[in-house]
Order: sequence, then C-alpha cells, then structure tokens
Amino acid sequence: RLRALNRLQVMLQHLKMSKQTESAAEVLLEKKGGAGIITLNRPKALNALNLPMIQRIYPQIKAWEQDPETFLIIIKGTGGKAFCAGGDIRAITEAGKVGDKLTQDFFRGEYRLNNAIGTCKKPYVALIDGITMGGGVGVSVHGHFRVATEKTVFAMPETAIGLFPDVGGGYFLPRLSGKVGYYLALTGCRLKGRDVLRVGIATHFVESEKLPALEKDLIALKSPSKEKIADLLNSYHMKCTIDQEKAFVLDEHMEKINSLFSANSMEEIVKKLKQDGSPFALKQLETINKMSPTSLKLTLRQLREGASMSLQEVLRMEYRLSQACMKGHDFFEGVRAVLIDKDQSPKWKPAALEDVSDEFVDKCFKPLGNDDLKL
Repeated sequence: RLRALNRLQVMLQHLKMSKQTESAAEVLLEKKGGAGIITLNRPKALNALNLPMIQRIYPQIKAWEQDPETFLIIIKGTGGKAFCAGGDIRAITEAGKVGDKLTQDFFRGEYRLNNAIGTCKKPYVALIDGITMGGGVGVSVHGHFRVATEKTVFAMPETAIGLFPDVGGGYFLPRLSGKVGYYLALTGCRLKGRDVLRVGIATHFVESEKLPALEKDLIALKSPSKEKIADLLNSYHMKCTIDQEKAFVLDEHMEKINSLFSANSMEEIVKKLKQDGSPFALKQLETINKMSPTSLKLTLRQLREGASMSLQEVLRMEYRLSQACMKGHDFFEGVRAVLIDKDQSPKWKPAALEDVSDEFVDKCFKPLGNDDLKL
C-alpha cells in the first residue's frame, strides 16, 4: 500500500511539474549579454496573454530593473503571425460565468504589468511584428521603443465584444494627435505596417526579416544607454524603404476624424456622422452601430477623463470599468457572438445609446474601496 501511495505521489509530482513547464513554455525568459529577453510563446493562440504568463513576466521585469548587469529588456512573439493578439478572453469569460475570481486576478495582474512597463527604468524594446491588439498593445505601447514591421496589424477592437480599450488605452489613445485615438477606440479600426508608426503607436519601422539582426545588435551593445539604443534603432529605421511612398491611410480623413470625433457625447458623435453624410462618415456610422452601446459610452468617457490623468490613475479607473463589465451583460454576449458561436450578431442590452443612462455610466467609474487596484 505504501508503494502505491509513493507511486501516486510521484505521478502527482510529475503532473505538477508538467503544468509548470507548460506555463514556463508559454513565455520564455532569458538573459543574453546585457539584455533580458521576453518571448511570448503561444503561437497557436497568437501569443495571447493568460494569467500564468503575466505572473511570470511581472516579477522578471522587476528583477531585471534592479539588476546592474541588465541594460535593456526586449519583448517579442513567436510563430511569425502575431506579436500578441490580446488577452485570454475565453478564460475570463468562462471564469465570469461561474463567478471565479480570475475576473479580478487577470485584470489586476495585467494592469500591474502594464504599469511596470510604463515605469520601467531600463530601456524597454517591443518588437511588434504581426498582430498586436488589446493586451499585446498593453505590453508594448507603454515601453520606450516599439518597432513595427510591414506585418504589424494594430487594433483596439474591444467595443465589439462589450469591453473597452483597456491596458492603459485611456492613457495613450487620447494622447495621439488630434482625435485619432478616439476614432481608433470607438471603431476598432485596424492599422497596418507603416501606419502604426505614422499614428504614433510605433516609434520605429524595420523590415520583418531584419528583426533577428536588430536583436543581435541590441544584445551586442556594450552597456547601452537609451541614446545608444535609439541610435541603433534609428539606423535600422532609416535603411528601411518598404512602403515608404505609401500615403498614411487616414491622411485624407484626418480633418473629418478631428471634427466628427470631438463631440462630447456618443449621441452627438452619431448625429455628426449622420449630418456629415460622406461615404467615410457613413462607414464609421455603420461600424459604430454594431458596437455595444454601453461599451461606446464607457470608452468615450474613459478617454476624455484619461487625457489628463497619469498612467497609474488611468489603470485604476480601467480596473473599476473592467469589474463593471464583468458584472454586466454585454461582455459575455460579445464574446459569444464574436469568438464562440461566431454568428457576429450580438444582442446588446441596452440595445440603443439613448438607453444607457448617465447614472449607469457614473456607477461604473465609482471607486471600489478596498477592492481598488493597488499599484
């Protein structure tokens, strides 16, 4: 009997270890020369972040920040298709349905990680090659350098699933030029390649196949300062001629974006789009009509308030909003329609902007007392 028990313990130990190596394999953390390298390694899931990954990356960034032998941090994704397509929305949905505390732990962990990147004392270089959305934007945009390639696809598509552009979206989106951040947040518009640089999300643009060489050169830098890193990135950027002659996709619409998306309320934005009546305006109207009315109202206010807040204040506000969404209807319905059943026809509640009251929106922004996010 004792032998059987021992065998069981050995088996359990193996199971435990395989679970650990599995989460370890989902994100690789290594030191090369003076560089700490984070590799998101869930190519089948387009490197979407789950809680175990977040819980491994956060302490490592903090450790490297304190380490006198680490001079810079590089983050990248595997698989060639995506840098990071977002957070593990399915897991959060499942947890939310059964009242599991993952709905708190995930957002709390993710936003703490976003803040660690935003306050990191060591130069932080994100190689945003491929799909970079939602949570992938959160682990790149707050760092010092973001290198886009011709394969980069950027979007904050959260209003389509009953959420809002979180991970510090309330901080970086309203700080983009004009009202383009509001436009990207409300419509979920996708930007590709050089346009990600032109809008101010990326800091540099380098050919995708040159990234391994760039990484090697970054690792080879002797005690690199932020200036040295910038010089190296600039030299790669200057040599890259791909799509140089292509006009910025939003160029001809910028004037309209700035005037139409400057309204103080969602109802007013919709009214302006209708009055404008141009093909561009009507296309945006069509897109907005598909989004969760609740999400649209939360997002507009999130950006308007976030425009004058610190990153920490924004993340605290967004944590409150995330918890409001977890208690609501639209997030679960949006995920069902877009990701699970894929019928693309969510039934939003309330179904119209007019029915989302100011009182309800106010309530979503209320402090959570002891449950507020601590950074």
